[in-house]
Amino acid sequence: MRTANGGQPDGASPPASPVDCTSSMGSERPEMRKRQACTGKEAPDSIPNQQGVESRGSNACCFCWCCCCSCSCLTVRNQEDQRPVRASQELRTDVPPCEESPTPTLEEVSAWARSFDNLMITPAGRNAFREFLRTEFSEENMLFWMACEELKKETNKSIIEEKARIIYEDYISILSPKEVSLDSRVREVINRNMADPSQHIFDDAQLQIYTLMHRDSYPRFMNSAVYKDLLQSLSEKSAEV
Repeated sequence: MRTANGGQPDGASPPASPVDCTSSMGSERPEMRKRQACTGKEAPDSIPNQQGVESRGSNACCFCWCCCCSCSCLTVRNQEDQRPVRASQELRTDVPPCEESPTPTLEEVSAWARSFDNLMITPAGRNAFREFLRTEFSEENMLFWMACEELKKETNKSIIEEKARIIYEDYISILSPKEVSLDSRVREVINRNMADPSQHIFDDAQLQIYTLMHRDSYPRFMNSAVYKDLLQSLSEKSAEV
């Protein structure tokens, strides 16, 4: 009920004020602008990171690059470490041919059984003994002994140094597959003398290998098929004559 003056009746709450849509929309727009502005400021900061990721991706991962580099370095190092071994393996194929010698007589072959010196003094005896040593995988002993004999004949200093180096690499070096068995004392003497080698630098080593062949291989050679077959064939030919 209205009063006479057109006011509200006593105890009635005042009417709600109409919502101002324009004012609320106006207040939201500045906030949106601030958010867009903040977003716009943050965007450039994220661009370098993305460019960094892209550039990093194009150049490959740093960790992978380091691994590849280290692997390649290890490969080169392994190749360098294997050079001496590879060179020594190539030397194994460079085996001197057997000595030229006439067919031994029955008397010569029979004399081999009397002493080791009789066997080693003739080319035919050395060839037969070398053939036997090859079956026992110890041919390098005879090859080393023969190389030392050839070195003793040299008088030219430069040739002596070259041959001594070859003999050392072929038969003394621990990297060679044709290394002969020597004691530490003889090896130390050879290592000291290799700075200025003479034609007698391997005399002690040659004597050790000669003694080894005499005591170890020679008795088995006398009982081998190599010696017995040769002796039998010569005996048969002698009987025919």
